[in-house]
Amino acid sequence: MNTKNRIVKLIVFGILTAILVGLGFAFKLWNSGADVTGMQIPWRTVASICIIIFATLFIENLIVYLLSLPKPESHRARTVLTLTSNMVKYIASIVILCGVLAILSVDIKTILAGLGIIALIIGFGVESLITDVVTGMFILVDNQYNVGDIIEVDGFRGTVSDIGIRTTSVTDTGGNVKIINNSNMKNILNRSDNTSKAVSDFYIPYETDLAALEKKIPAMLTDIYQRNSDIMRSEPVYLGLQELGGSALTLRFTVEVGEKDIYSGARLLNHDLFLGFRKLGVECPFQQIDVHTK
Repeated sequence: MNTKNRIVKLIVFGILTAILVGLGFAFKLWNSGADVTGMQIPWRTVASICIIIFATLFIENLIVYLLSLPKPESHRARTVLTLTSNMVKYIASIVILCGVLAILSVDIKTILAGLGIIALIIGFGVESLITDVVTGMFILVDNQYNVGDIIEVDGFRGTVSDIGIRTTSVTDTGGNVKIINNSNMKNILNRSDNTSKAVSDFYIPYETDLAALEKKIPAMLTDIYQRNSDIMRSEPVYLGLQELGGSALTLRFTVEVGEKDIYSGARLLNHDLFLGFRKLGVECPFQQIDVHTK
């Protein structure tokens, strides 16, 4: 939810709470629970329930809004803020439930004792839910991954956008969001703290003087790095002749980049290698087929 929507919700809940509190004082001064038709309506009870609901929602949205204001660079700090926001929502629901029951003079202790028995009975039915919650706690304590980290799980690669009590949301480069139960977050590959290598395989004709070309490659790679030092963490490296293909020689190049730039780094390297080799008079070969007949 964006900042504008949060502010609108705060204003709405604040106005509703103020109106209900004002009505409560008015009814108290009126000193009667009867309406104009003479029917007895529990105005105080209704007003108190509404005040509890809207006041709690107002405080919840206020806290969530305040937590959304900081923009820390640390992934761990962003995780704590996100988790705290999720916990506030659960706590608000519990406060509303307990507050309404208290206003209705329901014995909460008896209900809680009953819930303990019920929870024991249906425990097997909510086993996966409990597993998700417990696993989520261990994920945070063990610091396996945080909001903003780039991870790969079950072949899906993306950035952790949200960590909740029960689920984790991962967003890939196409904007697709995959919501995974915390209990299914297994065999995770966390790439955020690693320096990755973008790879480029460049094809040249067999007729090329490879020995003479290899003497010119270092200067070309230095020039490529100077133009892209904001993405590339070091100069690209020429690894050598990778393959003797059917129509061309394959030269392999790599460059160190951040994990978030692994795709853009490969595209930049491909682009600049193509232009660089063209300046050196080396063109990418077309696919060739030799046909031999008797």
